[in-house]
Amino acid sequence: MSKVTSLIKAYQKMDPAARNSWEVLLLYPGIKAIFFHRISHALYRYKIPFIPRLISEFSRWITGIEIHPGASIGQDFVIDHGMGVVIGETTIIGNQVLIYQGVTLGGNTLIAGKRHPTIEDGVVIGAGSKVLGNIKVGMNSRIGANSVVVDDVPANCTVAGVPAKIIKKDSAASKKWHADYQI
Repeated sequence: MSKVTSLIKAYQKMDPAARNSWEVLLLYPGIKAIFFHRISHALYRYKIPFIPRLISEFSRWITGIEIHPGASIGQDFVIDHGMGVVIGETTIIGNQVLIYQGVTLGGNTLIAGKRHPTIEDGVVIGAGSKVLGNIKVGMNSRIGANSVVVDDVPANCTVAGVPAKIIKKDSAASKKWHADYQI
């Protein structure tokens, strides 16, 4: 299965409103932002100046989703709705991650180096959440809407609040969601 087909299937699996492949491909801003990011990230890795940032700026202008060309994004990454999503330069996102509108994966320092979060496989990040700093969100975890996460989140946990606190450990629902997702 091609990467594009896999991504389209991921959108269809994670968004009940997705009617067909053409709708996802042509009308969903998240898939467009990911497409532009793949191009800008490749150019960024080859240390080509200016053009990667120009592509990411164009993408932000047409999708409302800002992804720095330096961010590393895994396969089947789904941005549902997407308006206002910001993903910082040193962010690392694993496979089969779902985020909703208004999510920020940002830094909390001006010191150069790794300053953005690492999001492991199977994570779901609720609308309006802020995940800040060089922290790790463990595999299959869930972040409640409008939460502010400033500390590591263990695998298979649900966190919520400001600041985010663990409200459920070793969530069977998170494990089932991830298992059900497999394409």
